Amino acid sequence: MQTRRCGDTGLLVELGDNAEVHALAGAVRAAVIPGVVELVPALETLLVVYDPRRTDADDVAAGVRELPRGPAPIGDEGEVEVPVRYDGEDLAFVARHTGLSEREVVAAHTGMPWRVAFCGFAPGFSYLVGGDPRLEVPRRDESRLAVPPGAVAIAGRFASVYPRRSPGGWQLLGHTELSLWDQDGEPPALLLPGRRVRFVEVSR
Repeated sequence: MQTRRCGDTGLLVELGDNAEVHALAGAVRAAVIPGVVELVPALETLLVVYDPRRTDADDVAAGVRELPRGPAPIGDEGEVEVPVRYDGEDLAFVARHTGLSEREVVAAHTGMPWRVAFCGFAPGFSYLVGGDPRLEVPRRDESRLAVPPGAVAIAGRFASVYPRRSPGGWQLLGHTELSLWDQDGEPPALLLPGRRVRFVEVSR
């Protein structure tokens, strides 16, 4: 574990992998370290935001280091089922690249639960990990100028669902009608860090 200051009100904790990030986030929440107001998990780091009127970076760092470092379980943020129609433009490419048939790609994508590792790129865009390793594929050589909302995609070892119309270079497997982002909701994002995601095939 390495810590470094991040701006005037943040402490960046560098860890080995995403499971450790979520385990530490759960430990920080449970410990209720004085002055900590927000946690922002990323792939291998955890940003701890604190109120400088109540504490400082050194005290927060000391509190984090004192937490148990054992194999703490990842916090259970619940599970979301995402209904998907597998009609994506890149399904055939993914099949060729992986050596699977299109039906096998669908079975691999739906056959294992995923987990939200972190959020980024755009509001409501979640990076999912933990799926079938056979589905690791590169990004497209050229990004699309506009990917429709609800597009279900993979790239590298990640999966995601585009929450709104935006540019994007991931491989499109299909689409969902599920709404992932409501700016008036609390919280506005459906797929929060730590939440399990299960893709379910539907015909329409």
